[in-house]
Amino acid sequence: MGAAALTRARPALSEAAKPLAATYQVGLVDLDGVVCWGERPVPHAAAALSRACSAGMRPLFVTNNASRTPAEVVRLLQGVGLAATERDVVTAAQAAARLVASLVPPRSRILVIGGPAMEQALREENLTPVRSAEDAPRAVVQGLSPEVDWCQLAEGGYAVARGLPWVVSNMDPAVPRDRGIAPGNGAMASVIRIVTGREPLVAGKPEHALYQEALRRHGGGQALSIGDRLDTDIAGAGRLGIDSMLVLTGVTSVEDLIAAPPRHRPTYVAADLRGLLQAHPAVRRASDGWHCARWTAAVAAGEITLRPTPAAAFDMNAVRAICCAAWAAQDAGHTVSVADDMREALSRLTSTW
Repeated sequence: MGAAALTRARPALSEAAKPLAATYQVGLVDLDGVVCWGERPVPHAAAALSRACSAGMRPLFVTNNASRTPAEVVRLLQGVGLAATERDVVTAAQAAARLVASLVPPRSRILVIGGPAMEQALREENLTPVRSAEDAPRAVVQGLSPEVDWCQLAEGGYAVARGLPWVVSNMDPAVPRDRGIAPGNGAMASVIRIVTGREPLVAGKPEHALYQEALRRHGGGQALSIGDRLDTDIAGAGRLGIDSMLVLTGVTSVEDLIAAPPRHRPTYVAADLRGLLQAHPAVRRASDGWHCARWTAAVAAGEITLRPTPAAAFDMNAVRAICCAAWAAQDAGHTVSVADDMREALSRLTSTW
């Protein structure tokens, strides 16, 4: 299926007769929730990516996280068992710095809300990072960092309220960490947005700047965006006409996927990165519902039904059938709900993570 279909209603997931790693030459791989949770590796991720490389797919690690420099990302990847260089890493800090550089003269002072990774990215674009609204900045740039506190947010608020250009690395409200879900850059940026009434320019996913930087580097071939977020990884890929694969190791649950509006629906869905090593079966519509392998899903009186009855053998093909049935019903104007027994069966898919 053509990737441009992602910008329209997607009532069905796409079929891939061959493993995705043998179909796509480049994988635009998100980090948090896909490869790692903070510093902890996601199970199967490193081994799956290594095998995908052997099958011919080159991974580019494209992250909305602006708290790490490319060198730090490389060390993280090496720590979870992946070989990578800085050329394999594209960060939202780099995309934000490049966007700021397009708005101001060279060597301009830029107020930073963030950490050393954002400062380094600005210097690489021939810009000068500063930390106070009284340092005559020409713009404000904001990225996630554990160092961001009230003082940084206040300085940013003072400068943004004066009407300076304001660029943020991304608007992700949350970020997966090894202890759970933590506030993301979007949550921090919302503080300044509420205080000033201003809207930022966004560099990271789902906006174009980060993807364009990645596509500029990847050297040709068909690309697949791989991520755990519907509203960034999947929506951003759709805007640029890139196919996508959602993995369920991050912030998106199966129930979130079932409820996805058209612009957030992926081309493929997998439990984890092992989905790159698999063919993806067709999901076909018939008079009695949507069929995928041995499963048939339908919507009756607003509730999803599945045959055979969900049990211990519940698998991703069941999820594929359920999603397509739910999406088609939603596109026809129906409200769709998930019964308790199905919700319990769905939760077992990710309970071991």
